[in-house]
Amino acid sequence: MTEQTAEQSAEPTEATAPAQAALPLAPQDPPAQDPVPVAPRPPRPVLRAVLRWTAAVLVLGGLGAGTVAGITSMKRTDVPGLATRDDGRWDYPALSLPALPADAPRPYSDSNTAEVHHADLRRLLLPAPAGATVDKKLDGGWVDIARYAAEYGKDDRAALTQRLKDSALRHLTARGWTMPDGTSSRVYLLQFNSVAYSTEFHDRLFEDGSLPLPPAGTDEPAFDEDWASDARAEFTTVRAYSEAEPYGAEQVRHGYVLAGDTLALVVQSRKGKAGTEAVPFHQTLILQDQLLG
Repeated sequence: MTEQTAEQSAEPTEATAPAQAALPLAPQDPPAQDPVPVAPRPPRPVLRAVLRWTAAVLVLGGLGAGTVAGITSMKRTDVPGLATRDDGRWDYPALSLPALPADAPRPYSDSNTAEVHHADLRRLLLPAPAGATVDKKLDGGWVDIARYAAEYGKDDRAALTQRLKDSALRHLTARGWTMPDGTSSRVYLLQFNSVAYSTEFHDRLFEDGSLPLPPAGTDEPAFDEDWASDARAEFTTVRAYSEAEPYGAEQVRHGYVLAGDTLALVVQSRKGKAGTEAVPFHQTLILQDQLLG
């Protein structure tokens, strides 16, 4: 009875061992690990808030990119707060050269060795800038020699007038205006029969070889130190002068442009201690030079 019981108790032991041996762990399998805990889902209200904020960021990002693209495509002066500081230049209208008579060449073309301006001289005169009050006596039409000579001192006018009468002067036109700050401008164009006459008259204005005949109201002009000598058209000669301190009741700036058969005089003056500004004077001189060159 005891042996039978022992045999019966041993059978389950022998049957269990083969079952465990039939499912061994493979050598390449990693050891079993504890499962990673999964974070609980956020409550649905929180999830909706996150989605709303994400959408807002995307929209704002798109708007920001559009704004940057818009600014980069605009001119600097169109962007509030980024406008270039005013440098004192006047607002002149767009300039263009006048039409020439049929078959007439430009003054510096190969077929125009005499350097004659065939266009109407009045059309080559610089227009007044925006905001200017035009002088009714100097409105861009023809003027006489006496009006031009009045730009110089009383003691020089008689000799200057006689010199112009002897120099084969063909045409004389002028325009004048006054700006809101009180700056007065006068521009004269003198056209001669040939380059030889215009050059001779120009050179005789500089009797001492350097400084020109002083304008009315000045003692002795000085070289304009701010003028860039290369700021001119290719075939012209430009000279600029400024009345140095201490000047009297007003400061006078003036300059000449010699362009073929034509000579230009540009004069600017303003009363008071502030005097005239260099920038608009240079601008006026350069633009008149470009119209003649």
